[in-house]
Amino acid sequence: RQGMPPDTVRGMSSLLSAQRAAFHARLVSDGTLSITKGVASHADSSQKTSKLIALHMANAMGAQEWPKKLSGQRAGKLFEDAVQEFLAGTFQQFQMLRPGNWEVKNLGGQRKEFHLAKFEPYLHLDDLARAIEADPLLQPALGNSYAITPDIVIVRKPEPDSLINGGPAGALVDSMTGLRAPIRQAVQSASIAHAVVSCKWTLRSDRAQNARSESLNVIRNRKGRTPHVVVVTGEPTPSRLASLALGTGDLDMVYHVALDELVAAVAASKNDEAEAMLTTLVNGKRLRDITDLPLDLCV
Repeated sequence: RQGMPPDTVRGMSSLLSAQRAAFHARLVSDGTLSITKGVASHADSSQKTSKLIALHMANAMGAQEWPKKLSGQRAGKLFEDAVQEFLAGTFQQFQMLRPGNWEVKNLGGQRKEFHLAKFEPYLHLDDLARAIEADPLLQPALGNSYAITPDIVIVRKPEPDSLINGGPAGALVDSMTGLRAPIRQAVQSASIAHAVVSCKWTLRSDRAQNARSESLNVIRNRKGRTPHVVVVTGEPTPSRLASLALGTGDLDMVYHVALDELVAAVAASKNDEAEAMLTTLVNGKRLRDITDLPLDLCV
């Protein structure tokens, strides 16, 4: 790739490369990415450009012919599972960059509960949800801005004082100071939300808007540091990617499941407008490959 530093290891497969290949293989094997009657499963069958780009990508990623495309709900659930597996197998290996006791949780199948309210800095939302259940009249007044239901959340468990004080500097904390910091297990036991990941196998206008709304709720309802707020998608059409990725403020970043394959597919389409938009997204630092996500989470 262009821009690789001179000390980049060449000639050997890294963990990220291996996990990326395994991630793509899973999408293919479970039918999330498939081809039915010449149309890739992540294409918009009503759009010529979408079908052309998606099919080029699907062939490059080894997609197989399936007699019938999976339902949107089924494909979405399988996509969440695959992203969770990829992040669990990569991010947690970068302890040298981001030490901690981490968990990668898939919450997508349990949307009726306010799972984000179990973590810092959203513990107060649990009290709010109980208050609304006790007094339904609060619902019209408050709306649903408190209802945050992410697909995947990455959390860090708080650390015991024995670990904090176990370094060469000796005792760093005691029973008199630092008594409100969530990182201390002695202060509170709830895990701390480090990242909120929204998984969108494809993007339509409503899904892009939903992702933005979820992100704004994560930002507005916190009582502490904002977690990373990102979207992972397999959308093949640059214009639809732009509907979510362009601009700043709502999301940290949008990550594509196969950015290199997308770039090649868009180039092969000979669609100047699509090429220009994709170049804008990538060079404008609004779209990255999924293998960039574990490293970005280390910051």
